[in-house]
Amino acid sequence: MAKQVPTSRLARGTKLGAVAAGSVLRTQRTRLSMRGRSEAVRAKMAEESMIRTTEQVVMVLGTMKGVAMKLGQMMSVLDMDLVPEAHRERFQKRLAVLRDAAPTVSFESMRQVIEEDFGQPLDRIFAEFESTPIAAASIGQVYRGTLHDGRQVAVKVQYPGIDAAVRADLKNLAMFRRVLQSAMPWVTPAVLDELRLNMESELDYQAEANTQLQIAEVYAGHPFIVVPRSLPELSTTRVLVSEYIEGKDFNAIRQLPDAERNRIGEIIYRFYVGSLFTFHEFCGDPHPGNVLLATDGKVAFLDFGLFNRMDPEHVRFETICLRAAAEDRAEDLRELMIERGVIDSPDEIGAEECLEYVLAASEWCLIDEELTITPELASGAFLLAVDPRASEFAGMKQQNLPPEHLFSRRADFLTFGMLGQLECTANWHRISREWIYDEPPVTELGQIHHRWLAEHPPVLPKQLRARAKKPVRDQA
Repeated sequence: MAKQVPTSRLARGTKLGAVAAGSVLRTQRTRLSMRGRSEAVRAKMAEESMIRTTEQVVMVLGTMKGVAMKLGQMMSVLDMDLVPEAHRERFQKRLAVLRDAAPTVSFESMRQVIEEDFGQPLDRIFAEFESTPIAAASIGQVYRGTLHDGRQVAVKVQYPGIDAAVRADLKNLAMFRRVLQSAMPWVTPAVLDELRLNMESELDYQAEANTQLQIAEVYAGHPFIVVPRSLPELSTTRVLVSEYIEGKDFNAIRQLPDAERNRIGEIIYRFYVGSLFTFHEFCGDPHPGNVLLATDGKVAFLDFGLFNRMDPEHVRFETICLRAAAEDRAEDLRELMIERGVIDSPDEIGAEECLEYVLAASEWCLIDEELTITPELASGAFLLAVDPRASEFAGMKQQNLPPEHLFSRRADFLTFGMLGQLECTANWHRISREWIYDEPPVTELGQIHHRWLAEHPPVLPKQLRARAKKPVRDQA
């Protein structure tokens, strides 16, 4: 049984993340104000040199199309209220360049991509096709169309030449690494390596269409989650066609009443994090642009270019590590990480540092009480856990997290950031106990979800079912 974790850890940190919490505060087990974290981060980001360096980064990334946009999306987990007011508007404009740095491409050029891939005129494929894009993806634009049978579809089309441009940019990332890290120290070599590995896989829309259809079938008939069905037969390497879903975007969702935002936040948490433990697969790209509130009240999830299927053994490892952290079993947690190879310098890492590092990133879902996730809380925890300028956990930050766990932790952080933007409130630990401890659900959404699961038990791919029988040492 997990005991209540000292919530003062949420306020730990230094110049970049939070207020230092002494041993006395740690034993009080009362939540601290996040005011200190906010002031500390403001003070650090007020440095004019950092703002100037950020501008330089924007100049470098402004020519990098998909890579720039992907980094901008990753940065969106950071709360802009943490930037000093005098610099805020300036910084937001620079960030917008990163986030929205889509090439200006005429519709005629985009139309040519479609017609080249299909080998026939646009009007032979679609009865209607709107020339104004409805959304921008990291390497393409999304249009609305109608098939000849009357179905409305969303059509994602790659920018012409983006494949060669992205591959060239990825090769050049090493050259720009120092410039990037001077403004965004959390863009570590591991982050860049993961970006390089996964960005190239996003270039294959045919593969993404096949993945999206599989996920849509997994969630078919779900009471509050919907994944639009893709049409692989009408998709190509550069064109992805899927059913069109009408709905409110993330900015509109942020304006909804507390109860509705809390409901949507729980659904987002269940989809992006819970699916890892339920189905052993998850979307690695949680982002506000990939979520819609459909007209029927369901939450629609889009974009599956970054999707990961995880070995059940690795999923189980993450589960028992979360148990150990929730129960303050520092020595057990350290031994588990040494055995897995997460800690490859055991002489340099003590049990307490190992535990505190895990809690710095994951305590929000290990506290057995209601917690409102704010943008400050999400961005502060993110910086504290990954930014090398923060002196805490220097040893842990130098360890080599295996790629499969780096990918899942990134998804967890980005989900945390999304929930912070929505300022959702829930007992996140009670929700997570469904997969950490295999306990019955306690929320209404959880009970609805589990009734649906009972009627639609998850089916693992054959190779994963075989691996699932391999034991993993469980000290819970």
